[in-house]
Amino acid sequence: MASDPFSTRRFNRFHGRVESDRPCAVAGCEEPGEFRAPPLEERASSHEGPRWRWLCLEHVRQFNQGYNFFSGMNADEIAAAQRPYAGWERETRAFSSNAASPPPRWADFADPLDAIGARFRERKARAERDNAARADGKFLSREDRQALEVMGLPLDADRKALRARYTQLVRRYHPDHNGGDRSHESALQSVIEAYGRLRKAVAFA
Repeated sequence: MASDPFSTRRFNRFHGRVESDRPCAVAGCEEPGEFRAPPLEERASSHEGPRWRWLCLEHVRQFNQGYNFFSGMNADEIAAAQRPYAGWERETRAFSSNAASPPPRWADFADPLDAIGARFRERKARAERDNAARADGKFLSREDRQALEVMGLPLDADRKALRARYTQLVRRYHPDHNGGDRSHESALQSVIEAYGRLRKAVAFA
């Protein structure tokens, strides 16, 4: 026996089926009306809100096959509705030029926990750090500044200071220069990577 394609609730919701004992709106049909369809034009009333007809599966399929979105439109209205950007040119009420009131401002929002302000300041500070410039006008990326921190150098260090600091740290951390102490190998690797980055950076060219 084949399974009922409308047997699961999830499938029913997806297809718009609403289980009910109401009869199909088509005269003479004894199947339950479980699918909504717009009312017939000749039966339209002044009732506010949507007024639906409930059809069985077979009759709602027939309705869908015969449905015409452009019914009642003239040629100009059809052409306008078929434009790729139809509807997108309308301004939302809050930003419309003829809106009754101006759009809301950030200052209009209550922020007792400083959630909005703190996030804004954090982003601003991060942007300033990410675009930090040296006194000579050369910019340092965030990665460059992190490498300078590893080396223990200020932002305005020059190439000579970089080289001198690298030599100093290698002698401090390398086992061949510190009596065979291998406990600083991780720090040594970080210094080598930082130096390799900085010596190629534009600020140290």
